[in-house]
Amino acid sequence: MSVLIPGPTPGPEDSGGDGAGSRRRGRGRGKKILAAAIAVAAAGAVTVAAAGLISGGEDAEASGAGLPATAEVTRETLHDTIEVDGELNHGATAATATRLAGTLTWLPQTDAEVSRGETLYSIDELPVVLMYGSTPAHRELSYGVENGADVERLEQNLSELGYTGFTVDEEFTEATADAVEEWQEDVGLPETGVVELGRVVFAGGALRVESLETEVGQALAPGQNVLTYSGTAKMVTVETEPGNQRLAEEDTAVSVTLPDGSSVAGEVVETGTITETSEGGTGDSEETETVLEVLISLEDQEAVADLDEAVLDVTFMAGERADVLTVPVAALVALREGGFGVEVVEGTTTRYVAVDVGLFAGGRVEVSGEGLAEGMAVGVPG
Repeated sequence: MSVLIPGPTPGPEDSGGDGAGSRRRGRGRGKKILAAAIAVAAAGAVTVAAAGLISGGEDAEASGAGLPATAEVTRETLHDTIEVDGELNHGATAATATRLAGTLTWLPQTDAEVSRGETLYSIDELPVVLMYGSTPAHRELSYGVENGADVERLEQNLSELGYTGFTVDEEFTEATADAVEEWQEDVGLPETGVVELGRVVFAGGALRVESLETEVGQALAPGQNVLTYSGTAKMVTVETEPGNQRLAEEDTAVSVTLPDGSSVAGEVVETGTITETSEGGTGDSEETETVLEVLISLEDQEAVADLDEAVLDVTFMAGERADVLTVPVAALVALREGGFGVEVVEGTTTRYVAVDVGLFAGGRVEVSGEGLAEGMAVGVPG
């Protein structure tokens, strides 16, 4: 008689078919979970001789000629991982709308990068300038304006651009106006000392022009979109099941595998749920699906400099067991009275030891049991 290691019971995400649960759209979210169930399935149905396979821990002698192939019991740290597809891009995009009326006289090229102090676009041949800040401008800034983070943000930018003579605070003083006039002269604006609403666009940092929403020569009205933009750094966007939220908390470290097989370190910088809509299977009907969108920054930008919108493998850490005894998954045998054991090989004899199993990862499994120790030999299929 032979005994078989039972295969895993498939969960919802392991089900095949074309239902909504298995659908992958958009950025190709092929989920590949390297977890316990898959580790056992990869081992296959392992058979072992049943003679002497009784209560775990009792000896079962075997002749030297009948000894199985062996593997060593090791002590190590197991990492359980989940691997999903991610799309290389420049992250989230945003639109900028003009607060000024006039004729659009200049636009940058798509993919152009714009930094602090540079012209983002021009209206009536006067520049609209990019400065850095987390909130948009909301009022005209001039002498006497105070108690405003917008004043401090403007002064901080002027200071970063090399202008001096004022204190960076929330008060627009005469010294601030003098610095503004110097800046206006340098960028080709009338030297008024007043920053009109819409003359400066604030963004979180240097930006990359994603798309143009209008064209040179068009008459613009306040509120009209001019262009969309993203950050300049390349990032990875992952779409996965909302249940993976626990793996993708902000600041979580991940590993990103590039097409050449090399890996770069990444970090989760933003997560959020989105709803996607697709055509159903009955013509005009629509189906919706909620997914978790994860934005990942990359530590080594040079490693992806020559890649454009590639699909990459992103590995999340699902679990870790440090300093535990492990054996190959194939070393597990199903005991007659229930549970699992391993066949310990000692010289010309073998005995079965009942074990408790823990984390499955990388073809190995965490085991513990009375009398089991690092360095022991256990039987494996030849």
